[in-house]
Order: sequence, then structure tokens, then C-alpha cells
Amino acid sequence: MELYQAEWCPHSRNVRQRLTELGLDFVARQVPADEEDRDELERATGSREIPVLVTNRDEIVRGEQDILAYLGRRFTERADADRHREKLRAA
Repeated sequence: MELYQAEWCPHSRNVRQRLTELGLDFVARQVPADEEDRDELERATGSREIPVLVTNRDEIVRGEQDILAYLGRRFTERADADRHREKLRAA
């Protein structure tokens, strides 16, 4: 999976956290801070907004809520998901 995202974006952070809780490997694709500079993102996903998830089936899922819903339908949490959430809260 590929996640088009930015480290400063809270929506991207929430998706990264959920991917970790599910134990899913992904490639983080950094995007420019300014939407007008995101031509490559738009060519790849049809969107200039982040986050965008490109699945292993080449499905494109846009936006935090849609991505989280997609992940919830497809995957089960790993056994240590609660510990990952605790570490996030402690950070």
C-alpha cells in the first residue's frame, strides 16, 4: 500500500496510526505542502488533497474518514494494537 501524506497533517497521522494498529506495511509518499504544487499526486490519485491511500489492488481511497472505513472493513487489529495506542497517548 502507498499512503500519500505529510508528517504535519493530523489526518495523515491518524491514518498512519491505524495502519500500524492493523499491522499493515505501507510506503509513505510525501507530498508538497502547497496544494498547487501537487501535480504528481493528482496524476497518481485524481486528487490534490491528503491523505490518499492506494491499496495493493490499486484502489484509490481519499480522505481520512473513507480510508479508516475502508481499513475497518478489510482488516483486523493486531494483538498489540492497544499498546500502540497507549504509546501514542504517552507521546
